[in-house]
Amino acid sequence: MTPILEVRDVKKYFPSGSSRVLQRPTGQVKAVDGVSLSLQKGKTLGVVGESGCGKSTLARVLTRLIEPSSGSIFLEGEDVTRISGSELRRMRRDIQIIFQDPYSSLNPRHSVGEIIATPLRIQKTVAKSEEVGRVKELMHLVGLNPEHFNRYPHEFSGGQRQRVGIARSLALNPKVIVADEPVSALDVSIQSQILNLMQDLQTKLQVAFVFIAHDLSVVRHIADDVAVMYLGKIVELGPANIVYGHPTHPYTKALMSAVPVANPVSGRKIGRIVLTGDVPSPIDPPSGCRFRTRCWKAQDICASNEPELLDRGDGRVSACHFPELEA
Repeated sequence: MTPILEVRDVKKYFPSGSSRVLQRPTGQVKAVDGVSLSLQKGKTLGVVGESGCGKSTLARVLTRLIEPSSGSIFLEGEDVTRISGSELRRMRRDIQIIFQDPYSSLNPRHSVGEIIATPLRIQKTVAKSEEVGRVKELMHLVGLNPEHFNRYPHEFSGGQRQRVGIARSLALNPKVIVADEPVSALDVSIQSQILNLMQDLQTKLQVAFVFIAHDLSVVRHIADDVAVMYLGKIVELGPANIVYGHPTHPYTKALMSAVPVANPVSGRKIGRIVLTGDVPSPIDPPSGCRFRTRCWKAQDICASNEPELLDRGDGRVSACHFPELEA
């Protein structure tokens, strides 16, 4: 099947530093550095990794909120990285975003009805006379009381505000929604409600999700496939049950070992792995394997040769010279 969304070798570099003499950047922050992945219709791809690995930058590149430095993004087989004007506006109907912070992502001066109606007005997808009905329909769909149409964001709880954000993302009937850590700012009890809502919406509407998070237990609950990012690169990618059940990359294994379990004595299959040091700077990443400075398996080849993403079987790929291949 043709993926609904396909990303090929996408990079996003930001200029860094400046020369007093030449008045131009002296370096580059390699926030996203050669990411390739695909997403099928009606499925969820989870993207996980530590803070600073490039997840949120990738989310904004996928939705063209920021422009990629290079690479291609295909939406239903069409390259959308080089379109502009009316074509770009039309593309935005098909791919929307849910932001991380439900407090700062909503305009406090607009009512909830106006916030949800804004995409409809910009894209002119419904007649003016049908606008209120469509907004109330969306509010009901995400579990909000349509009678609260004229209330303002400060009158809602954090979970309700995120529901408003979800309703806004659904207004144009998108085919793909990029959810950038949509539950990280919410209480644990509210997180489960939002996750269940997203799964219900996916079943009803057949929308595909790119679900970005740093909480691996949340991603395991919702994702069909999972991509593990480290310092701007994908280090492991495959079906969620396979990656979680038997990680082949040392970084993935370390992340999995940090996931809390109900019974730490009998329930944990992987012993706790404590990584030393911090994530290296994306301005000057390590040579070869970027994880080698924190990896307990690193050898000379890891410093000289960058590992490629290789097929490990069962639809999973990983980039490591010394993968964990035995079950």
